[in-house]
Amino acid sequence: MLSAKSESDITSLAPSSPSRSPKRPVYYVQSPSRDSHDGDKSSSMQATPIYNNSPMESPSHPSFGRHSRNSSASRFSGIFRSSSGRKGGRKRNDKGWPECNVILEEGSYDDLQDKAFTRRCQAFLALFSFALLFTTFCLIIWGASRPYKAEISMRSLTVHNLYLGEGSDSSGVPTKMLTVNGSLKMNIYNPAPLFGIHVSSTPVNLIYSEITVATGQLKKYYQPRKSHRIVSVNMEGNKVPLYGAGSGMTIAPTGGKVPLTLNFQIRSRGDVVGKLVRVKHRRQISCPLVIDSSSTKPIKFKKNSCTFE
Repeated sequence: MLSAKSESDITSLAPSSPSRSPKRPVYYVQSPSRDSHDGDKSSSMQATPIYNNSPMESPSHPSFGRHSRNSSASRFSGIFRSSSGRKGGRKRNDKGWPECNVILEEGSYDDLQDKAFTRRCQAFLALFSFALLFTTFCLIIWGASRPYKAEISMRSLTVHNLYLGEGSDSSGVPTKMLTVNGSLKMNIYNPAPLFGIHVSSTPVNLIYSEITVATGQLKKYYQPRKSHRIVSVNMEGNKVPLYGAGSGMTIAPTGGKVPLTLNFQIRSRGDVVGKLVRVKHRRQISCPLVIDSSSTKPIKFKKNSCTFE
C-alpha cells in the first residue's frame, strides 16, 4: 500500500511541474529491496522521475526527486526495520526459511545397544580374568605348601597299671578282663615357614589281638609355623573283656609280658589363604610293643620301631 501511494503521489505531482519540454519521457527506477524475504519485490518498486541533466531543468525542481526518494525510503525502511527487529535477527537459508539449531543424536539405537553389549562383555572378561588369575595364584600357593607335612616322632609310652583278672561282661558271660592305664608322649614339628597348622587325631588305641584294651584322644590345638611341640595322650582301659583272645594270656604275680600294638592317626590342617586355600595331611601311625607288667619305666620308641603312612 505504501508503494502504491508513493507512485500515485509522484504521478499526480508530475504534471504540475513546469513543462518546458512536455514530450520528454519519464523513467522509473526500481530500487533493490532491503528485506527480500518479507514480501514481494514489486512492493519495493519506487517510481522516480529522472529528467535529463540539463542546466535549464535541474534547478526548477531541485528537491522533488530527492524528497520523494527520501520519503519513500524512510517509509519502507521503517517497516523493514520493525519487521527485522521482531524476528530477532534470525538467519535464513537460500529458500527464505529461518534456520534452526538441530540437536544431533550420538548414534542410532543399534549403535547404543552394541556399545552396551560391548561394555557388558568387557566387564565379564575383566571379572573372568580376575577370577582366573586369583585361582591360578591360589593353586600355585597350594602346590608350594603341599610338601610341608607335620613331622611326628614317638618318644615314650609309660604304663601305670596293667592288671589281668577274671570277670564277666555286661551280658554275664565269664571271660578274662584286662585293665590298662598309661600315657603316650610324642613330638610334633611344623616345618611350614608361612602358615601354622591345626593338629588333631583319631582315638589312640592299644590293641591286643584285634581288641582295643585302652584308648585315648589327642586334644585339638594350633601349632605355629616352624615350631616343635611335645604332646601327651592319656590312655585308659578298665576291665575290658578279652573273650577267646585272653585264653593264651597269663600274668603271674611276679610279672608278665603282654604284646600290644599302638595304632592311631594324626591329622593336620594348614590355612594358607584363609579358608580359600587349605593344606591337609594325615599320618597313620602303628607301633608294635611289648609291655612288662612288673615294670613302670617308660618304654622308649626306637627310630624304626613305628611305621608312618
